[in-house]
Amino acid sequence: MLSYALLFLVIAVIAAVFGFGGVAGTAASIAKVLFFIFLVLLVLSLFGHFFKGL
Repeated sequence: MLSYALLFLVIAVIAAVFGFGGVAGTAASIAKVLFFIFLVLLVLSLFGHFFKGL
């Protein structure tokens, strides 16, 4: 999941350098959403790991 977020971030940066504003904005939005999904899954996984031992 994090690798996809980084991939879309790289696509956004490359598109921004070449002047494709719409593509860059869309790729950046997708990267942001994927990153937040990754963070939520990470926190849920950590809670599950810590509470599993109790």
